[in-house]
Amino acid sequence: MLNLFHSKGGRDEMKEEKQKKAKQKKDERTFIHGLLGEDSVIVPPSEDIEGLTSRGYGTPKDGGLVLAFYEALYLLGKGILEVKDEKTGETVSFEELLERARSINEDAWVKYLIYRDLRSRGYFVREGFGFGVDFRVYKRGEYGKSAAAYLVLGIREGKPIVVEELARILTRVQSLKKNLILSVISRRGEIVYYSLSRLSFM
Repeated sequence: MLNLFHSKGGRDEMKEEKQKKAKQKKDERTFIHGLLGEDSVIVPPSEDIEGLTSRGYGTPKDGGLVLAFYEALYLLGKGILEVKDEKTGETVSFEELLERARSINEDAWVKYLIYRDLRSRGYFVREGFGFGVDFRVYKRGEYGKSAAAYLVLGIREGKPIVVEELARILTRVQSLKKNLILSVISRRGEIVYYSLSRLSFM
């Protein structure tokens, strides 16, 4: 008669074998290697540049790829990227990379959190246009086919923003026929998105 039940010892052996294979797979995983520069992470031409650019990461330069710190932090956190210091050759941890990013932009953590959240929702996210907007966001399946549909401005809860400045950004965004999204991060790290538009009384 066929016994459909495994003994406890058999289950333990199967579990150990599974864990061993998972560890081996992790050890064999190929990282993308990047070098920490002054204000970005550089992926050299010898790496899989095409694999990253096709997914909307980085800016091509001299055959390589320049990753903004929030992109590098995201890829490092996902276990896709390994970063080494360009001067010392030592491996850079997530915390060390974040500290470097903060030394250049005090809102680096905020930008990373927004970027991570949008990416986790399946959106392709690119750098903003440079007039106060943090990110361009493409509708799902539209990256490389059409222009970004949304422009995202991130702010921290409790950090004031001048209404006139917000109105100026909104006017500029609407002139580009885009939608402005305000991304507000609470002190607990939760993110809420608000769509902004100009109200006209008739």
